[in-house]
Amino acid sequence: MKPLKNGARHSRKCSLQRGTLRLDGRIASMDLFNYSLNQRLRQEAPLAARLRPRTLDEFFGQEDIVGPGRLLRRAIEADRLFASIILWGPPGTGKTTLAMIIANSTQSHFETMSAVLAGKPELRKVIDEAIEQRRLYQKRTILFVDEVHRWNKAQQDALLPHVENGTITFIGATTQNPYFEVIGALVSRSRVFQLRPLRDEDIRRIIQVAITETARGYGDRSVKIDEEAVDHLVHVAGGDARNALNALELAVETTPSEGDRTIHVSLDVAQESIQRRAVLYDKDGDAHYDTISAFIKSVRGSDPDAALYWLAKMLYAGESPRFILRRLLILASEDIGLADPLGLVVAASAMQSFEFVGMPEGVYPLVEATLYLATAPKSNSATAYFKAYQKIEDEGIIEVPDHLKDANRDAAALGHGKDYEYPHDSPEHHTGQQYLPRALLGTYFYNPSEQGYEAGAKARLAAWRAAQERALGIEQTQTLPELREEVVQAIKRHHGRGRE
Repeated sequence: MKPLKNGARHSRKCSLQRGTLRLDGRIASMDLFNYSLNQRLRQEAPLAARLRPRTLDEFFGQEDIVGPGRLLRRAIEADRLFASIILWGPPGTGKTTLAMIIANSTQSHFETMSAVLAGKPELRKVIDEAIEQRRLYQKRTILFVDEVHRWNKAQQDALLPHVENGTITFIGATTQNPYFEVIGALVSRSRVFQLRPLRDEDIRRIIQVAITETARGYGDRSVKIDEEAVDHLVHVAGGDARNALNALELAVETTPSEGDRTIHVSLDVAQESIQRRAVLYDKDGDAHYDTISAFIKSVRGSDPDAALYWLAKMLYAGESPRFILRRLLILASEDIGLADPLGLVVAASAMQSFEFVGMPEGVYPLVEATLYLATAPKSNSATAYFKAYQKIEDEGIIEVPDHLKDANRDAAALGHGKDYEYPHDSPEHHTGQQYLPRALLGTYFYNPSEQGYEAGAKARLAAWRAAQERALGIEQTQTLPELREEVVQAIKRHHGRGRE
C-alpha cells in the first residue's frame, strides 16, 4: 500500500468510525450522498447495534474482566494489547463490543473479519496489509475474528505463524469452548477471557439507557415502560443484552402512541414482544455436554428434582429424547445395576414406548424412567468387568480348564468336559468346583453392594465363595465364624428393606 500524500498515515477502522468513511485504508471523499447514506444507516440500524458501547465507561457487566484495575481494562486503556486474546462466552454478553471498543481506542491498524463469511484468501489479504503497515508505518495490526470456531484447522493454522512472529495481534470471539474448537497452538499463544451471562441489574441498566439515550435510543420520544414490563424483559432475556434490546425495540416500534403521544409499554406488550425465554443450548457445544452431564449426575446422585430440572431444560431447548433415553439405558446398567435389575427393564421399556408414542406424550415414559432410576438403589458393581479385563491385559489369556471345555466334540480323545460337576445335581444347586484358571483361584473381581436386590446376592455369594474355597483347599480370607456372621448380617439387612 502506498503512503498517502502529505505524509498522512491512517489505519483501517470500522467504516463509520470518528465520522469518517474509510475504505481500504484510505480516506474516501465524503460527499453529501455518502454522509446522508451513513446517517440513514445509523438511524435504521437495530437498537442493539445503535446502543453498542463505544468506551469501557459505557460497557455494563463483566467486571471480573474489564472492571477497574483489571488486566484487560488496563491493557485497553493504555493501548498496550500486545498479547493475543480469545473472548469466550454466550451471545449478547459483549464479545464483539469489547473488540469494537479496542478498535475505537487503539492507534494500531485494526482489521475485523467474520469467520462465517471470510476464509484463507481474505485472511491472506489482511496479512499482506499487516506486513505493509509494519514495514511502512511501524504499526502493529490487531485482527478481530468473530465466530473464530467456524474456521477449520487449516484456516486457523494459516493465522498461527503471523501471530507467533508478532505481525498480528489476534482477538478471537467464540461462543464455543476454545479449548476444544480452536487449535491448541493458537490457544496457547492467547489469553482466554470467559464472559458470563449478564446479571439482571446489568440488563436493567441497559434498558434504562435505551429509554433515556437521545442520540441512539428513545430519549427523544416519550416512552413509558411499566416496572413489571422491565422485570419481564430482564427475566426472559436470560443474560443476553441483545435479546432484551430487540424485545424493547419491537415493543416500542409496534405500540401506538396515546393521546399525549406517549408510547406505553405495559406488561402485556412486553410479554408479546418476548414470550419465550432464550436457552443457550448448542447441540454440539458445551451447553449440550454440560447439561446432559448434570442430568446423569443428578440421577446417579438420587436427586429426582434436579434430574427433572435438567431434563426439562434439554427438552425445552430441543434436545433429542432418544439421546437422553440412550444415556438412561447406560446409567441403568452402570450406576444401578444389580441393586435393582428392574432399572434396566424400565429404561428399555421407556425407550420402546417412546418409539410407539413419540412426542409430546412420549415425555411420560421418559419422565417415568428418570424418576424410577433416580429413586432406585444404586450400585456400580458392573464395573467389575473392567477389573477382569485389566487382568487379561496385564497377564495375558490363560487356557480354559479341561473340565470346563466343550465336551461335545473331543471328549473321548482329549478328555474335555471330564469331571465337570452339574450344579443342579446338588441339593443346594451349587458345587465348589473350580471355574477360574488355577492361577487365578481366590481372585474376586465382583464385590456386590448392600443395596436392594444386590444385598441378598452378596449374602449368597459369600456363602458360595466360602464353600468353593473349602472344596478347592484355598486359604480362606476369613474364618468360618466371621464369614457366617457376615452372611447372617447381610441377610438381615436385605430382608429389613422389605425385598425378597
